[in-house]
Amino acid sequence: MWDPGFEYVESVPALLRGYHRAFCVYSVRYRGTPEQPGLVLGLDKGGSCRGMAFRVATAKVQSVIATLWAREMPRLVYRPRMVPIEVGSLKVPALTFLADPAHESYAGRLDPEHVAQTIAFCCGARGPNLDYLANTLRHMDALGIRENRLHALLRAVQTKVQRT
Repeated sequence: MWDPGFEYVESVPALLRGYHRAFCVYSVRYRGTPEQPGLVLGLDKGGSCRGMAFRVATAKVQSVIATLWAREMPRLVYRPRMVPIEVGSLKVPALTFLADPAHESYAGRLDPEHVAQTIAFCCGARGPNLDYLANTLRHMDALGIRENRLHALLRAVQTKVQRT
């Protein structure tokens, strides 16, 4: 949300109903290893999710989709879908990438204790899993998107790291 990686005309707060942000995707490269998979966020069924919607110039749509495909789809762990989102009082269609429950890297709904333990002690090519969580929250807070569940998770992870 804070660095989409493509050119856009406008970004606005948005609400997606029917999906929530969750640590539901195993990472065996960037935030973990095949021997000790980390966890990354995905959109999973249920609840709702606040985020940012990006309006792209018509002339740039195809190149933006190509950029998103290259970034999000190499492992096919997501299902790209057009979904209705709420932007202010309007409902508009938006391309999003939903976690695919049929994929081998789909972690599903994990016990919060297991999520905290995994994030506390996994590390991959892009650094510790804890850094991914902390960086995500720092950026979300800057955008005014408060995720109390993720802040509680961060506190639980930090407690585990301090104990070692």
